Amino acid sequence: MRHDDNLTTERPTFVTHLECSMTGERFEADRLHGLSNVGRPLLVRYDLDGVRGEMTKDALAGRPADLWRYRELLPVRDCADIVSLGETATPIVPLPRIGAAMGATELLVKDEGRLPTGSFKARGLVMAISMAKALGVKTIAMPTNGNAGAAAAAYASRIGMEAVIFCPADTPEINVREIAAQGARVYRVDGLIDDCGKLVGQGAKERGWFDLSTLKEPYRIEGKKTMGLELAEQLDWKLPDVIFYPTGGGTGLIGMWKAFDELEAIGFIGPERPRMVAVQAEGCAPIVRAWEEGARHATRWEGSHTIAMGIRVPQAVGDFLILDAVRASDGFGITVSDEEILAAVDRVGREEGLLLCPEGGATFAAYAKARADGRVRADERVMLFNCATGLKYPMADHSRTIAKDEPVDWASL
Repeated sequence: MRHDDNLTTERPTFVTHLECSMTGERFEADRLHGLSNVGRPLLVRYDLDGVRGEMTKDALAGRPADLWRYRELLPVRDCADIVSLGETATPIVPLPRIGAAMGATELLVKDEGRLPTGSFKARGLVMAISMAKALGVKTIAMPTNGNAGAAAAAYASRIGMEAVIFCPADTPEINVREIAAQGARVYRVDGLIDDCGKLVGQGAKERGWFDLSTLKEPYRIEGKKTMGLELAEQLDWKLPDVIFYPTGGGTGLIGMWKAFDELEAIGFIGPERPRMVAVQAEGCAPIVRAWEEGARHATRWEGSHTIAMGIRVPQAVGDFLILDAVRASDGFGITVSDEEILAAVDRVGREEGLLLCPEGGATFAAYAKARADGRVRADERVMLFNCATGLKYPMADHSRTIAKDEPVDWASL
């Protein structure tokens, strides 16, 4: 990983304090924090006037193409605390054939599978682990549906930090083995991710682990918000009209919404915002149900099931932040079936050569459904998020065999 700063020195940072996302209560920066006093996520706040004077578009243009290029809007103060595996900028990939077939003016995919450990979880976990290092944490613990645990394990092992990971027993096998291969202690649990989270909470009390669960520490949001900073820069500071985001814990959606506010405050963009669309599976849709009911909070979804494990989150601690962003942007929540997800992955792979993960497939399936019912127009610029490489997931075998020593029926090939 290349940085244009001296990694042994402090760099200009502008963090002023942390703030409860529910009450606005202030918390001191540079201290180890979990949730706020009312049990809600903490948000990092910056001296945005100071950022405006330090970070310019011209300055960005000369920096390495990685997420650390946005250093003035990130919380790590000392470059020596950065724990990196090469967090490169991820490409925006058009879907021209499918887009043309659907009459879409501009249909785009942000392909996050190019990041370390093959998923966008690297963005959040590189920031969380870097800050845990800076604040003296020795052991982290977290629940995972797969990819977050893999990222946490990789970054923790990079600096010799202990990682203890709990995952549902039906987590994809590749993820479970990947977590262990990257140095963490991984345990399969006969429950869902929130059941795993309860074990993490208990273990934190019993063993002194630091709880790195989604939104239960402040810095995964700051890592995930780089998706919003990055796509804005890649699109020459013109945000998409609509963003379809696969929503489990929702850290990325919350982070992007925060990024857009910060970019406006420093004068990089105007007040226009994308419509934020929370995509969930029919078998686990607490956010969509709350959006449809007009509720501020989402109650637990019982009997959660879907092949898209990354969005199988029965209850999210940041539910109100997701719903606030969706409503403020005039967006919406939408569900798709597992059958629609599989069909989407198959179509995009066959017609565009882009292998989506199931959660990424869910965003394309949701877009197709929203186009069909009129919620998205053909002339809108649409951004879909593919959150992990499709290579981590089972694929059907469509191969055929040829016997090398027997006559070949070439006409049938």
